[in-house]
Amino acid sequence: MIRCLIIKTSSLGDIIHTLPAITDAVNALGDIEFDWVVEETFAEIPAWHPAVKTIIPVAIRRWRKQPIKTLFSEEWKQFKQRISACQYDYIIDAQGLLKSAWLTRYTHGPVYGLDKNSAREPLASRFYQYPLSVHGKQHAVERVRQLFAAVLGYTLDNPNQPEKTNYGLPHITQQAQQKHQPPSILFLHGTTWPTKHWLETYWQQLAGLLSHEGYTILLPWGNEAEYQRAERIKAQAGSHSQTAINVLDKMSLTELMAQLRRVTAVVAVDTGLAHLAAALDKPVVAVYGPTSAGLTGTYGKHQCHLQATLDCAPCFKKHCDKVREHISPECFFDITPQNVIQSLHSLLDQVQSA
Repeated sequence: MIRCLIIKTSSLGDIIHTLPAITDAVNALGDIEFDWVVEETFAEIPAWHPAVKTIIPVAIRRWRKQPIKTLFSEEWKQFKQRISACQYDYIIDAQGLLKSAWLTRYTHGPVYGLDKNSAREPLASRFYQYPLSVHGKQHAVERVRQLFAAVLGYTLDNPNQPEKTNYGLPHITQQAQQKHQPPSILFLHGTTWPTKHWLETYWQQLAGLLSHEGYTILLPWGNEAEYQRAERIKAQAGSHSQTAINVLDKMSLTELMAQLRRVTAVVAVDTGLAHLAAALDKPVVAVYGPTSAGLTGTYGKHQCHLQATLDCAPCFKKHCDKVREHISPECFFDITPQNVIQSLHSLLDQVQSA
């Protein structure tokens, strides 16, 4: 049995992007199992893949608020004991950041990662015994797949073919879902950067238009700001539509995954949960302004990306003061609810004919 430790602590989307590489390794090598060091907030996700045996939660986001206190805490001591408890055949830092590379100091086994020309933070490569080159101008899923293949010594099947990507997650077919559930669209309206947010008025218009077409609109949320936005979308979509627009209860990631399995399709901004929808083979229309769908867009079957077309996009900026006819950021001016509905109809037609 080959034992491998993955260090990929965050974020949600990055963790989802790592799952196909695990599937590749199992298909190529068979007798291999993985342990995974991951942020406590996302510890549910690695356990969804059957080849992941042990989850080792880490709390870097919480610990860095009080670093001195953390270094002398029992929690830090226990974490170091867990990460150093096993001798691994391979240790893979799949993140390429200083925070992830630093954790390899407490592991036992040969350490692999991205070289200085491939890692997001080049200094991270100094912590690896075996730094490897992976071309950066490709989707994040393919970068991780290539890293694992180089470390573990196999050739990739189906490279750069999103429709054949296997995340290792069980899912139901779209046809089976439609037999047992009324048509529903789930809106993933929450994201991190201010510039990645699609206009709230657009969400409201989209909810009203789709509910008129007979779809139930589902609005999940993860914090108070997202809850308030969901309530406003429901309230402003029109009183005649409100019975078909539902603000969901707060859910764990596992509960939300179960909800995603049941919906007809998803409309999303650039957010980690959109990658979960893609991993479950759900049709997704995703909106991208300052970020690149080509590098970090949803990856899988039945995905449609609406990318800003301004000369300055993608700018990868968290803040932007460009406004066009009250639309801010300006890059979303041409990505309207009508564009989304047209793309959604086209996508669902493709699913039906597949």
